[in-house]
Amino acid sequence: MATATIREMPSATWSYPRLRRHLGMIPAERILLFPHPGSASPEDVLALDDHYNVICELFDGVLVRKPMGAEESRIAMYIGGKIASYAERRKLGVVLGEAGFLELMPGQVRAADVSFISKERLPGGKLPKKKIPPLVPNLAVEVLSDSNTPKEMARKRQECFAQGTQLVWQVDPKTKTVEVFTSPTESRVLRLGQTLDGENVLPGFKLKLSKIFSD
Repeated sequence: MATATIREMPSATWSYPRLRRHLGMIPAERILLFPHPGSASPEDVLALDDHYNVICELFDGVLVRKPMGAEESRIAMYIGGKIASYAERRKLGVVLGEAGFLELMPGQVRAADVSFISKERLPGGKLPKKKIPPLVPNLAVEVLSDSNTPKEMARKRQECFAQGTQLVWQVDPKTKTVEVFTSPTESRVLRLGQTLDGENVLPGFKLKLSKIFSD
């Protein structure tokens, strides 16, 4: 599957259809046109979060709203809480939530619904004070919303794994499945009755899908 690269930078002269294709056919209502496409910065991400409580990601100079409904948030918080509890007891690293901005590459800001970052990746073993630290999660958890597109998610996975992410869990509340990615394209689908495994990222961590999707 072809994906956009950061070498192709949007600009204010681009048509909306071209911009949407570049961003993975994300719905138009999630794409912010100010600052002009191609000119947005990490500071704009923080300004929207601080002053308007709007969570956006930034890629290729474009601000894109992060979709999150109540059910998706509940699932993300449940998974994040279980990982945080496990990691804290064993002093393995830190866990960030859906507004945990990370600069995966210069000018590229992502915020997975849950991010686990191992202690070895933290400067001095501690999370930097910078609001958007240049860190890459070992494990990224994405809970799908209705407006997430396959191309959008494929690009996010490609960026994460290219920078050093080892594991991505893509959670689908509609089908009650979790797709476990060990590379941008290699994955297996877990269903109710099966159990998530932290593998070499969180050795010994287990979480039943029945718990994740319990009403």
